[in-house]
Amino acid sequence: MSLAGKTAIVTGAASGIGLATARRLAEAGASVAIWDLNEQAARAAVTELTGAGRRAMAVRADVSKRTEVDAAVRLVRDTFGPIGILVNNAGMSAFNPFMEITEELWDRVMTVNLKSMLICTQAVLPDMLQKGWGRIINVSSSSAQSGAARMVHYAASKGGVIGFTKALAQELAPTGITVNNVPPGFVDTPMLRAELKDRVDQIAAASPMKRPGRPEDMAAAIAFLASEEAGYITGHTLSVNGGRYSS
Repeated sequence: MSLAGKTAIVTGAASGIGLATARRLAEAGASVAIWDLNEQAARAAVTELTGAGRRAMAVRADVSKRTEVDAAVRLVRDTFGPIGILVNNAGMSAFNPFMEITEELWDRVMTVNLKSMLICTQAVLPDMLQKGWGRIINVSSSSAQSGAARMVHYAASKGGVIGFTKALAQELAPTGITVNNVPPGFVDTPMLRAELKDRVDQIAAASPMKRPGRPEDMAAAIAFLASEEAGYITGHTLSVNGGRYSS
């Protein structure tokens, strides 16, 4: 699988699933823009990739703010050329009993996890339409498929991502642009460790595969959906969850 000559943006790419995806796309030959609010971590990731002979750049961007996203897209385009691959990975997790979810928290989760899909995708779509080729891969969540206690706001936002994917895929199907989503299962990332602390291994032990997923598991699926080989796949939900949810 080669992505030589392609320019990719991966949001939330300084760690976890995003970083693993940036590595995988860069290894396949893509020029990768690593977007993250943590600019220092993004620059460290770029140092790693460029040290291995890959093409990468770091961009600090808040995906919930259109002005920052538009400026970031212009910077990537000026550096690497038109954008052909967008991985909407940036997001936030939240664990709260339903009656303790405030309207402010609800709005924040929806803005970061769902509205960002609108903003980032609209910013790059003109490049893809002009080329007649594009790959949009959205990171959703198995929590939206199975439900999750104390995560109503999170699951609702990620369910919106799945609906967004299906609807946009139908609209763009004649254009050469595919739109798919990957709902991770229980993936061992820094964000998960920060939320669950010492419960990660305990929860993983109760899962079908008895282990948490790895960021690289998600990256492999995302890279496939970004490839030429996946050109006839659109509107698809490619579950990567170790058997947590079957569809």
